[in-house]
Amino acid sequence: MENFKSKLINWEKNLKNKQMVSVIVVLVAMLIILGIYTYNVKKEFKQASENSYNMAFFQLVDYVQNVETYLAKSQITNSAEHGAETLTNVWREANLASAYLTQLPIESNELQQTAKFLNQVSDYSYSLSRKNINGEDLSKEDIKNLEDLHRYSVDLENTLNQLSVEMGEGKIKWGDITKKDNFVFAQQVSNISKDSFGSLEENFHEYSGLIYDGAFSEHITTKEKKGLTGDNIDEEKAKEIAQKFIGEEKIENISYNGKGENSNIVSYDFSAKLKNEDRNIAISVSEKGGHVVYMNADRQVNDELISNDEANKKGKEFLQNQGFDNMKETYYLKESGIVTINYAYLQDDVVIYPDLIKVKVALDNGEILGIETTGYLNSHNKRNIEKVKISKEKAKENLNKKLKINSEGLAIIPTEWKTEILCWEFKGKFDDMDCIVYVNAQTGKEEDILLIVNTPNGTLTH
Repeated sequence: MENFKSKLINWEKNLKNKQMVSVIVVLVAMLIILGIYTYNVKKEFKQASENSYNMAFFQLVDYVQNVETYLAKSQITNSAEHGAETLTNVWREANLASAYLTQLPIESNELQQTAKFLNQVSDYSYSLSRKNINGEDLSKEDIKNLEDLHRYSVDLENTLNQLSVEMGEGKIKWGDITKKDNFVFAQQVSNISKDSFGSLEENFHEYSGLIYDGAFSEHITTKEKKGLTGDNIDEEKAKEIAQKFIGEEKIENISYNGKGENSNIVSYDFSAKLKNEDRNIAISVSEKGGHVVYMNADRQVNDELISNDEANKKGKEFLQNQGFDNMKETYYLKESGIVTINYAYLQDDVVIYPDLIKVKVALDNGEILGIETTGYLNSHNKRNIEKVKISKEKAKENLNKKLKINSEGLAIIPTEWKTEILCWEFKGKFDDMDCIVYVNAQTGKEEDILLIVNTPNGTLTH
């Protein structure tokens, strides 16, 4: 009996020990799970913070670029009204840049000086815009200050662009900046660029009181699609048009992808598989009139065997064969062996910028890889071009005297109010900046200024 009791006691002890081990195992497992969960939450939070800081930084870069662009335009304009608008844009963009700057996890002297610079640009441009609004011309000192501010904004933009590259390559991370003291960021800036944020500080006392699509590529969109002529067609007719446009002999099969009813132009969308090629062509045909709105046939282009001029000829020939006559090349962008050329309609030697078509040409063999006709279909019609009231020579009198004109002519440009204006278009150089100034051919008012960016890959505007 005692032996039985002894066994029973031992069994109970073993059971308790096993229970204790089980409890310990469960507790350890729970701690491990909790640790993993905490680690993942911390990791997600860190990633969210990193993403938030990245967004703020790249927004800062964009707005500083806009500040630089508008400051450049403010020097070129010779119109008080347009000057007021441009300076108001400087004020707005500098304020937005300053707002995103404050979202970065940095408190170094370098960023304090950057904040000071942006605030002074904002305040000063606002005060000058009030001058213009009241009909008062800017003084020589005002113009000199704008020139200096623009020069500093270029320095700041260059520094931020270089930092942007470093961040894109993963050499600078916000987590490292916040952990290793803010000096690291300042050191990184100094290593990357001689013109660091801090180098601007010594010049700020002067102001203690105190910026591919080409031009007009964001087309006018109206309820009345002036270039969208003809009767409504069905899916089968649209398919026939798509096949003929691509070339029926090239197509293995073509499939219908649905009707794009929420877009600017209602269209039938198709995808065509080419014979003997591992690629598809996307194409959209408008319901009204059966016009090709979009076609894209991207492929790898390894060699550039034809020039931009030859590509332009190919593009023009293609447009003529498709019924688009009198198209004039304006701006272009070259990427990965493919050049995208913007063509504007030409009527009576007047460039009609709203009637814009984009064509993609392969630089290895001149193949047309894409077309986009939205601007043309929205706006194209035969204009009743008004008689010019302000002569070319009279319009020139309103230009900044420092602008050296290279070419001139008439153009119709769109406005943000969905109207069109007949202007004298003056292309030229202001100091070291290429630009275009548009002067109203009816009133002599300066309507717009575009800065031309000539890069190895193309001619762009902003």
